[in-house]
Amino acid sequence: MSKHDIGLIGLAVMGQNLVMNMANKGFSVGVYNRTTETTHEFLQGLGSRPAGVVEPGAADRIQGYDTLQDFVSSLASPRRVMIMVKAGSPVDAVIDQLKPLLAPGDIIIDGGNADYVDTNRRHKQLAAEGFRFIGTGVSGGEEGALKGPSIMPGGHPEAWPFVKDVFQKISAKVGPNNDIPCCDWVGEAGAGHYVKMVHNGIEYGDMQLICEAYYILKYGVGLSNAELYEVFREWNEGELESYLIEITRDIFTVKDKETGADLVDLILDTAGQKGTGKWMSQHALDLGVPTTLITEAVFARCLSAQKDARVRAEAVLSGPDATFTGDRSQFVSDVRQALYASKLCSYAQGYVQLDAAAKEFGWKLQNGPIALLWRGGCIIRSRFLEDIKKAFDKNPTLENLLLDDFFRSAIEKAQPAWRRVVSTAIQLGLPVPGFSAALTYYDGYCRGRLPANLLQAQRDYFGAHTYERLDKPRGEKFHTDWIRERRLS
Repeated sequence: MSKHDIGLIGLAVMGQNLVMNMANKGFSVGVYNRTTETTHEFLQGLGSRPAGVVEPGAADRIQGYDTLQDFVSSLASPRRVMIMVKAGSPVDAVIDQLKPLLAPGDIIIDGGNADYVDTNRRHKQLAAEGFRFIGTGVSGGEEGALKGPSIMPGGHPEAWPFVKDVFQKISAKVGPNNDIPCCDWVGEAGAGHYVKMVHNGIEYGDMQLICEAYYILKYGVGLSNAELYEVFREWNEGELESYLIEITRDIFTVKDKETGADLVDLILDTAGQKGTGKWMSQHALDLGVPTTLITEAVFARCLSAQKDARVRAEAVLSGPDATFTGDRSQFVSDVRQALYASKLCSYAQGYVQLDAAAKEFGWKLQNGPIALLWRGGCIIRSRFLEDIKKAFDKNPTLENLLLDDFFRSAIEKAQPAWRRVVSTAIQLGLPVPGFSAALTYYDGYCRGRLPANLLQAQRDYFGAHTYERLDKPRGEKFHTDWIRERRLS
């Protein structure tokens, strides 16, 4: 038997679907799983997959192996091994088992949801040992893995030519002729996983904003789920067109088989998370950039998890006793504009953080092409990603998307409605941390003067931390003996 084009370790659902995707695109794939029964069950079940999942002849291009040594020996040189196991120490364990079986120049690919810090470390260590390492973000969930995900590879640049054909063929396709792959080289070391982390952080923000729009319309305005379906159906035909708006629309149509009630109303209001949004917020603090909306989205999930505490508090604490009395149709339009404006701020913050990380790590990230990676296959795919690409095409050094003519105009148009929605939600006692964080960021960003002058005076007063002056050159530090200079009466 001829050598396989690529090998994959880890046959959970994502791994299985990527293997079938590769085989469907004509690649020969060797597979290995620590539990051999999983490998055998996967191979035996290929023939019983629904029509279209495994293309004719694709199953013959997949071969399983019971030992890691046989698996590695089956791969063409330079060997390309993709690891799809749980992020963290399991990845390190697999790499340690692989290294004695591989040769210098072989390529190790981590396709899991890895922390970019781990990817930076692995890239450096493996390069020193003669291996070429790629850390690649894969977005789109189980369906994307099978039908075409968004793929964000980074790591050893010499490895890219050897995986480009596979990755771009299995990725999602967009464009007028559906032939532009949602996959391209991102940058060195952990750049690929960093971009995936930012993607996931933006995903957190988008989902939180959509949930706040739903919450205001359902519990503030009183829209039924049937009416919400119509609202989201209409929204998905305009500037908010996106995968997340589309699936939200669909959710309002699903009935519970047991009770006949709308299923969404029976779901416990506690949200889970896998950590990538938190990682982005943590690094935003390290970089000193205000990624406020995504951070609020993370905190909103944390607060939702305190379900029992919230139920106890509801019995004791109270907010405004108010009801919505305005024009429902106009307010629905206002919420639409507030959602759009807040979404623009979220992406603007994400790109500011990407720029800061690129500077921190010496990566040469291409902001416009990164937006194109997200146009298909991934969770945040949406219409206006093309507008982001156009903004960076016009000005590759654009420091904030909000300064682009398109985005500035959109924000100006939406701003009155945006403010009405946030103020109305506050008056009704409805929490909107995403909407309000986005608006507060915008208001702070567009003001040349903030109250940090008083903050610096306070810091100098109690800690002699010094301050700069408006009427002196930047970088020149001053200190005042505030106790001596203060007026006591």
